[in-house]
Amino acid sequence: MKKVIVLGCTGSIGASTMEIIADFPEDFSVVALSAHSHEQALLALKEQHPQARLVLTGTEDAREGMDYLGKEGLLRMLEETEADMVVNGISGAAGLLPSIKSLETEKDLALANKETIVTGGDLIFSLAEKYNRTVLPVDSEHSALFHLLMGRKPETVSELILTASGGPFIDMPFEEQRKVTPAQALKHPNWDMGAKISIDSATLANKGLEVIEAWKLFHLPLEKISVLVHRQSLVHSLIRTADNALYGQFSAPDMKLPIQNALFYPELRPVKAAYTDLCGPSLTFEKPDLVRFPMLALAYRAAEKGGPAPIVYNGSNEVAVAAFLKGRIGFTQISRVTAALLEEKWPDPQDTLEGIETVDRLVRERAEAFMGAEL
Repeated sequence: MKKVIVLGCTGSIGASTMEIIADFPEDFSVVALSAHSHEQALLALKEQHPQARLVLTGTEDAREGMDYLGKEGLLRMLEETEADMVVNGISGAAGLLPSIKSLETEKDLALANKETIVTGGDLIFSLAEKYNRTVLPVDSEHSALFHLLMGRKPETVSELILTASGGPFIDMPFEEQRKVTPAQALKHPNWDMGAKISIDSATLANKGLEVIEAWKLFHLPLEKISVLVHRQSLVHSLIRTADNALYGQFSAPDMKLPIQNALFYPELRPVKAAYTDLCGPSLTFEKPDLVRFPMLALAYRAAEKGGPAPIVYNGSNEVAVAAFLKGRIGFTQISRVTAALLEEKWPDPQDTLEGIETVDRLVRERAEAFMGAEL
């Protein structure tokens, strides 16, 4: 049996992971679970997996039934728990340190936390090579690309195409988006996700993060990575080969497919929820409007600048999204914060954890100050 640790087990990725594991009880043993604040949900999972160690990261205060507490407790659990794979479903930049610790403790990493690659991709890949571990993308788009590129030489690929549903405001002019409320932005037309990623999908920042992630993950020039709006969310990514042929991955919008493929890698098992019947639905593709969705254009800008810029893009967006959800700033001001901070000077992180954390901290402090003074 494959021993698995699930981080963020009560979130959307974690919940889907736990459902898959429940479907294959003879293949997986859950040895540890983490949640940020959903204590009762975590304890309920313990009843199904009595051997699992529990971590509640959102508090340092003693909690009955918990084996570890806080962020340091999470890292200690990873050090002290033997496992074959870690599924990292933690949201935001908080997922970077657990990703690093997973590789350092010689565990394969099934990665739904795109911020790990955006902020620390080079460090992650060097650790994976050092400890001979595999990093498996769990985002539906990057999982699709991972499989489409398998066995292909880089020089035979002329383009990677990430698809985007477009979110709830795909047809709304930018000026009208100024009136958007958090409740409206949280209503994604195709996917059921957490609050932060739902807002990112509404601004297309999520797709921007995925562009940077694909650039770092697959080591192709930025100009070979593009985005198409595909409202039906049935085609998750495509590649264009040197002969101009297109190859795509088609499946229903269900995260169980990429998660299960990562859990069983390199084996493929049937995923009933992912069966797609092409008889009936129409498939449409269109270029994204970068005026309506400046966060996507800013992601390309961050990748072009390189160095600390992807960390700046991620950190400023996280702070701005949190402020929007609390009603402190408007929807369109998320991109204004990010654009302003990208134009400032930042120290070179030099692909070290200390450097990454320093830039991230400075960005968050500056974002808060910028919102307080200028918005």
